[in-house]
This record gives sequence, C-alpha cells and structure tokens, in this order.
Amino acid sequence: MNKHKQAKVQQGKPCREVCLAEEPEEEKLGEECGVFGMYDLDGGNVASSIYYGLFALQHRGQESCGIAVSRTDGALRNSQMCKGMGLVNEVFDAEHLDQMAGDIGVGHVRYSTAGASIAENTQPLVLNYIKGTLMVAHNGNLVNALDLRRQLELNGAIFHTTIDSEVIAYLIARERLHVGRAEEAVKCAMKQISGAYSLVVASPRKLIGARDPFGFRPLCIGKRDRAYFLSSESCALDAVGAEFVRDVEPGEIVMIDAEGIHSDRSMVTGQHAKCIFEYIYFARPDSYLDGVCVHSSRLMAGRILAQDHPVDADIVVGVPESGNAAAMGYSMESGIPYGTAFVKNSYVGRTFIKPKQSARESSVRIKLNALREVVRGKRVVMIDDSIVRGTTSARIVNMIKDAGATEVHVRISSPPFRHPCYFGTDVPSSDQLIAYQHSEEEIAAMIGADSLGYLSEQRLAELIGGNCGYCHACFSGNYPIAPPKEDIRGDFDS
Repeated sequence: MNKHKQAKVQQGKPCREVCLAEEPEEEKLGEECGVFGMYDLDGGNVASSIYYGLFALQHRGQESCGIAVSRTDGALRNSQMCKGMGLVNEVFDAEHLDQMAGDIGVGHVRYSTAGASIAENTQPLVLNYIKGTLMVAHNGNLVNALDLRRQLELNGAIFHTTIDSEVIAYLIARERLHVGRAEEAVKCAMKQISGAYSLVVASPRKLIGARDPFGFRPLCIGKRDRAYFLSSESCALDAVGAEFVRDVEPGEIVMIDAEGIHSDRSMVTGQHAKCIFEYIYFARPDSYLDGVCVHSSRLMAGRILAQDHPVDADIVVGVPESGNAAAMGYSMESGIPYGTAFVKNSYVGRTFIKPKQSARESSVRIKLNALREVVRGKRVVMIDDSIVRGTTSARIVNMIKDAGATEVHVRISSPPFRHPCYFGTDVPSSDQLIAYQHSEEEIAAMIGADSLGYLSEQRLAELIGGNCGYCHACFSGNYPIAPPKEDIRGDFDS
C-alpha cells in the first residue's frame, strides 16, 4: 500500500509528510504563504472547502500546507489537524478530508526562504492552552521577531519552530489570559509586533482575521449562504463558490461568530504600504486586491513599458505566467503582434528531481521550451516580471536565440531589484542582486539581450490606478518600517 495512504488524521498532530525532492536552482521570487479560513454557521464540515481554497492559493506557496479544524459546539479542545511537506494534492486526499470534522477551521500554504523548509515549520499552528484551542495561520514577516522571541524565552516560553508565526501565536495565547475576548487578545498582540502580517485565527467559537496597519499582505472576506471565509486572495473565494464581500482594511480586525461579522478599526491609520509586487507577480491574475484587478495591473505595466521603452520588433512574447499579461499590454500599446513563444510544462512544481547535467538539462529547459516556428527569423520583445540574479533570464534569452530569433529585446514589468525585502518577499541581500552592482547596459550584455528596459519607479502607482500607499522598498531602499538589525530571514520567517 502507498505510504501516503497509510497516514491518518490525528488530534492536533500532523497527519502526513511528503518529502520534497532535491530542488532545482531557481531565481524566481517566492512569496511567503497564503492563508484561508472558514466558519459555517450552519455547522457543516469545512475541511473540503478549505482544501479547495488552498488549492486556489497554491501559487503563493508550494513547500508545505496544512488544515486545522474544530467544532464550535464541542469541547474547548477538539481540534483536528493535517499538514505536511508538499503540494496541497500531495498532502491531502479524500479520506483525510472526510475524517476532519469541524465547522470552523484555518488553512495555510507556505513558501520559505533558504534554510527553513522543514516539517516543523508547517502551518497552521495549533495551541492547546487554558482557554481552549487556538489555530493560527500567518502570511508575512515580522521585523522584531527575534527580539520578541528572546523576551518570551526569558519568561519561560518554549518554541517548537523557527518561524515568527509561533511568536504571534504565543503572544495571542498569553494576552488571552488577561482579556475577555479572543479578538482583544489579537489586538494586544498586534500592538507588540512590527512588520507584515495577515492573520487568520480560529478560537473555540470565533474566526478572526487581522491585517497589519500598513497592509503589506492582502486579506479579504467572503460569504456563501451562512458560511464566512477569510482568504489571502479573492480567487480562492471563487474556487469555493463564495461571494466576495470586501477586503480587510490595513490595521483592521474582523471577528466572525454565530451572529455574523464584527469589526474593530481602532488600529487603522491610513498610512498604507501594500506590496506592489503582489500586483506584478505574486497574486493570481483573476484576483482583486484592495479593489484593483491584478490582470489589469499587468496590462498597464506592459503599456507603460511600450511607452517608455519602444523598439522595432516583429513579435511580443511573455515569459509564463506573469509576463503574459504584461506582454499583451505591450502589444496593445505598441501595435506589435502578440504571440506565444513558450510551452510550459504544467506538471513541474517544486518537487521534481534536479537534473545532474545542468548544462543541457537545466531546470529552465525542463519547465519551458521555445516554439521555433513562432520566433525563427524574428525580432522578439520578451516581457518578464523581474530579474533577480540574472541566471534564469540569460538562459531564457539564449533559448529564444537558439530557436532562431534574430534579436531579443527584454522588457521587465518591475523596476530593478536593488534591496532586500523584510516583509514576506524572498528578495535576497543586495550583493546577490544583479541590478545592485550593474547598469542596465551591463545587465543586457550579461544576459545576452539586444536591449533591456525596466518599468520606471516613478510610474509604479499607475499599476494600481494611481492609488498611493504601496511599498517599493525592494526597488528604492525606502522602507516603511525600519528593517531589523540582524537579517534573520530563513531562520524566523512565516
């Protein structure tokens, strides 16, 4: 019998672990995770819906996932949890979901930075304490996680993970001993933590969502009949047949109980720093974030690139997936025909075996292949969302030229990365970023492009309709919150 089929749902313990194969060398960015929560006021089981919600959020994290549920009409400690390393459809099956009885629950998909991809760091976190069970899922990164962890340890706290999400969970549980309601404990915890966080928390009788005052990471509310949802993106609400209600405001705490939705806006400041890269790359194109259609943002990025970096060419192509919409925008603005130049292997995730002969069997060639008939003898404009270290871009440019393109003009739908991110995006330190050390002309030569053009920092706001209040620190170095004195990413992340 397959060892995966032997796993059983356990009370408050992981049910299954899927070992990741050796990971290919990759320079694409990773977003820390996605969160999803559900409370069915009619008492129906929520595990299956949370599963489909996580499936829709799989793009936000492919290293681990988990679901925790409980019954609001049962004992204070009646949680069931299933989580493990791997993709959603690898960790769960119908048998596991059928065993998970609960009308309230939270789910999580995770991507970690280097050094923290271990089973102990999977989420959700489930704490059994004097007030019952606390189930916590977190998206983002705290900048004061290390200081808080040290303070808690000096007061007797024992940690089982290396993620800052456990710091948040511990703070909520501790504060709950001194206040009358779980949402008040969440607020007390929020006053102590600093950085990026979208939280979905389930207490024995309530589902709570919270977003940091800057709104770095997205969070929205959905409803289906008498069931309520909290999700990182609206596309997951569509997946479960729920109606989008609204976004959670930055700094807002929403509480869902048997009487419906309640809100606490006392920590709302209006000083927003929403991650602009959610619109450029992370979010699914069919999602709406804070009222803005992600697909429209990427079309606009392409239009801006065509205006600021025109070139004589025969075809515009996008690097799948996030480069496709920007390529369409460039085509519409420039009048150059849009084409599909790449075939993407849909079955390659983060779990395939790394090739031993990297020269001819690189991970890029396994994931992408160029259509020779589309690019042969043509001047190509190639649109991608970013250049990090430059190695992947060089391989893709070389792939198109090997397929017969006479020229390859690279256009990037974001500004150059020059600074690390401490708020939940896996942008490495500056010395690993090609744009920090080289000019655009030098980068073009290094990746083999005939020309290179980036989206201008000054035009970023146009991607979200001119709305102010977005974070661009990875491009500009202007951080909305002072970064930590120690770079603890990979050791204490979500």
